[in-house]
Order: sequence, then C-alpha cells, then structure tokens
Amino acid sequence: MQTLSVASSSSASLGLRLRLRASWDTQQMLSYNPNAPKNPNKAPTSTASKNPPPTVTLTASTARMVESISELLKRPPPPPQGETTKRDELYLGYERWLPSSPKVKKPRSVYNAASLAYLGDCIYELYARRHFLFPPLSIEEFNDRVTAVVRCEAQDALLQKLLSDNYLSEQERDVLRWGKNVGSAKTRTKKRVGAAVYNRASSLETLIGYLYLTNTKRLDEIMVKVGFSTDSSMPLILEESNGKSTIVCEEGFEPSIS
Repeated sequence: MQTLSVASSSSASLGLRLRLRASWDTQQMLSYNPNAPKNPNKAPTSTASKNPPPTVTLTASTARMVESISELLKRPPPPPQGETTKRDELYLGYERWLPSSPKVKKPRSVYNAASLAYLGDCIYELYARRHFLFPPLSIEEFNDRVTAVVRCEAQDALLQKLLSDNYLSEQERDVLRWGKNVGSAKTRTKKRVGAAVYNRASSLETLIGYLYLTNTKRLDEIMVKVGFSTDSSMPLILEESNGKSTIVCEEGFEPSIS
C-alpha cells in the first residue's frame, strides 16, 4: 500500500488550503473463484462429533394418551389359517392401497412445510380409516374411532412415543423441526389444544407427507410402529355366487359388492 499526498496553497488573501490524499494497493488481486469455500480457515465439522439426539421422556399424561390410543387400535387376533381362509399380498384385489405419489426427489425444494403437512394430514387419516375398516362397525362408531386417533392430542402423543423410542433418523427429525415452524392462523383447534401441541402434530403430518413422496416403505414402518395396520385387518374370502361377488369375513358379516 502506497500513499501520495499533494498539498496546494492559494493566495494568502483568500486563506484557503487544499490537500489531496490518494492511496492504491500494489498487491496483485486473485481471480474470483465461485467454488472457493466461504470460510477457508474454519475447521470442517465431523459428523461423528455431532451430539446424539436428545432423549425424550414421556410425561404421565402423554403416556396415558399413548396407552388409550394403543387400546383403541388393538384388534382381535386373526383366526387360525384354515381351508376356507385365503391370504395373499393383495388387498381387495389391489396390490397397492395408497394412491401413487408424484415422483419428487427433493420435496423440500418444491413444496413448503405447510403443503406437506396438508398432504400428510390426508394420508394419516387414510391410514386411520383403513385400520378400522374391518371388522365392520356402525358408521357412528367408525367415525368416533377415526376421530379419536386423528386429533391433535393423539398425533402429538404418537410423535412423543416415536421420539422416546429413538425410532426416527436424523433426517426425519430434521423434517420434524422444519414442519414445527409451519405458520397458521389462530384456528379453533389450535386455541383448544395450545400452540405447542398443535405445532408438534403439524410436524408429524409434515413428516408423513414427506415420506409419502419419498419413501412409502419407511412410511409404512412408522405407521406400524405407532399401531396402525397396513394389511387387511381380517382374513377375507372373495366368493362368486350367482354372478354376484360377496366378501365374507370371519364374523359372518357378508356385505355384497357389485
């Protein structure tokens, strides 16, 4: 760095003095490299040095909620396999019961957390409705059971169970943290259960929507872990009689389908 100073004086009668100061860098500048690290002196962080995920301990109220939901999701064991029982990988004649998801490699770069939570809410309720489909129930009892497990309190309790069992991966926990920050207006449900419970339930829905788009097998594993079934809840027999198809379940209920 060099500095040049130039001073100039005017006539004494004016009493003015002008000083000009200039400087320039004599070192050669490096060319711009877009791939250069932003902080070259910063030591790279090792994945092995990351802290383990925090341990979540269920409170007494949450444990009671999980226990009540588990009791609600319990079903009688299937009868022993007999000659009239036929089980296969199909469900009512279809290999897949979930609608095919769009091919999205990086959902977080395409959708925001609120969109994935909106999708996850639908997928979660679909699991709940399918779980209580068999054995057949009255429409009132069917609706009551489904409503009980899709409430924010139930979703929050099931999420706390997953966290306490350390069942989720670090990537899935990151999606949960992302989904917890979903902005929403003050709804009646949020006012009833509180912002904390509502946000945690929204984060679970975000994770479900994310896994639906990226890994349905992992989604099935998580839903089975919390107590939902992903196969037919009763062994069914599809019979053909007089040109009419009949579904026969073990309790003798015979609804006709066209």
